Amino acid sequence: MADDTKVPMTDILTSDYKGLPEATAAKAVANLRGALASVARYQGFARYLSGTEQTVTLENSLVKLDITTKGGMISRAALKNYQRYDSTAVTLMAPDTDSYSFTLMTANQRLDTREFYFTPVAESDTSVVMQLNLGDGAVWGIRYVLQPDSYIARMEVVQTGMNAVIPTSVASMDFTWTQKMARNEAGRMFEERNSALYYMFANGDVENLKEGSSELKEVNERVKWIGYKNQFFSAVIIPDTYFTTANLDSEVLEHDPSYLKKLTTEATLEYSSTLANPASFTLFLGPNSYPLLSDLQKEIMPGQNLHLTNLIPLGWALFRWINTLIIIPVFSFLGGFISNYGIIILLLTIFIKIILFPFTYKSYMSQARMRVLAPEIKEINDKWPGNENAMKRQQESMALYSRAGASPFSGCLPMLLQFPVLIAMFNFFPSAIELRGKSFLWAHDLSAPDAIVSWTTNIPLISSTFGNHISLFCLLMTAVNIIYTRINMQNQPGGNSMPGMKWMMYLMPLMFLVFFNNYAAGLSYYYFLSLLITIAQTYVFRKVVNEEKVRAMMRENAKKPRKKSAWMQRLEEAQRQQQAMLRERERQQAKGKRRH
Repeated sequence: MADDTKVPMTDILTSDYKGLPEATAAKAVANLRGALASVARYQGFARYLSGTEQTVTLENSLVKLDITTKGGMISRAALKNYQRYDSTAVTLMAPDTDSYSFTLMTANQRLDTREFYFTPVAESDTSVVMQLNLGDGAVWGIRYVLQPDSYIARMEVVQTGMNAVIPTSVASMDFTWTQKMARNEAGRMFEERNSALYYMFANGDVENLKEGSSELKEVNERVKWIGYKNQFFSAVIIPDTYFTTANLDSEVLEHDPSYLKKLTTEATLEYSSTLANPASFTLFLGPNSYPLLSDLQKEIMPGQNLHLTNLIPLGWALFRWINTLIIIPVFSFLGGFISNYGIIILLLTIFIKIILFPFTYKSYMSQARMRVLAPEIKEINDKWPGNENAMKRQQESMALYSRAGASPFSGCLPMLLQFPVLIAMFNFFPSAIELRGKSFLWAHDLSAPDAIVSWTTNIPLISSTFGNHISLFCLLMTAVNIIYTRINMQNQPGGNSMPGMKWMMYLMPLMFLVFFNNYAAGLSYYYFLSLLITIAQTYVFRKVVNEEKVRAMMRENAKKPRKKSAWMQRLEEAQRQQQAMLRERERQQAKGKRRH
């Protein structure tokens, strides 16, 4: 009777190993069993689990992309015209620290494309297809096309016959993207503060994970794009459709000297195994330049606002409006025919001061009126001394202002109107990539601090206050600020009558020295120029404005019947009510004393 015992396939296949040393045979059998297990799990994909890694390079005048056959992904994305602080090329993707992949769902397995060695086909200088030929007409691959003279690349999933491998019931595909964000700038603090994972919802709202701390966020609504952004550069992936959900993670690498953060995206896309092109993406790999991003978003998806310019932190709504509609257009216009950015900042400062001139002049005239009235205000204060006469002093002072056509608050509004411009510039300079690497005078890089003195050892109190350097433009700005403070105090009526306030005013410039020491040299240079021009304006105003004529004009105003403004009427009514309440309180107190 024949023996019906089934012999395991591995026993049949390993019969050739008989006679080999025991250790060698055992290793060979283990390898064979592993291969059979891989075939059982990966089926047609199994042949691509091993191979030799190769790199295909796509490049244009701006970008160089290395695409590896291991995983079929971009392993390196280098910008040709930008360098890091160590003089190497800025890379937005790098081997060993950056990777992305798609997860394919077969009948019983989840397969990560990073596991496979792809075959490059249809290769040219600017395009390639990384392909997996699975047999029986099933082909899956990723097509890359780098556009000429652009920071834009296209990434498209291409396939044929995949419904034989992936069930038609599978309606989604996972996309995973991990990056250790490398430092590009010499100063870590600002780069880390301005680096984050950004994303845009389908409704156009742009948000980002926290810059200064680690954060994990689950997004259960459609996302239009996801961007890994550092201070001056971004890598953004924009699907033609949407990511349906996304888990986003940002981990701060505060103890790693070479890297800022680890960013991770786990997103889901709609998928069909019957479509020839189930998913397509636009990749932006380039600088955070406002004009560039503004033009590109029109090119990528005409008619749809991708809000890519929100990658640049230009401040809240009002400050952003000032930057985008006034500052950036003027800055770009000047940059079109002037190569020296120190001169551009000077001209930009003059332009801003010209716009603000009416407000500056009105503020000075308000101070002049108050100086003219200062002797009379002093007489009122001497006439009604003490806290018990505070209401009377206030009433007579307001009556004097009303007769003279002056107001102690009239200088506040012009100053407040200048404040948004100061804040807008505070946001503009640290974000202006145009200043990156541009030198002026002693400053080697206007986008970084201009250290005139630096040290490496930790100096108690000094290092914790200033960092490891002193910035010269910041020092000059502080000196000019102290001079301006002194001049401004001289312009104030009774400016030297409050010693405590006097020293507080001198303390503010020193606080600015500490605060701005680590900011961009371009910002300190702008404030330095702005203060110098303001001082010059003040001296011109002093020569032009005759305070005797101001006094005569105010005397003439006092003779004319003046219609009180609604605000002044409300103020006087409030004073009358407050005085009535005070008299009633005093009457009640006197009545209580008589009872006792």
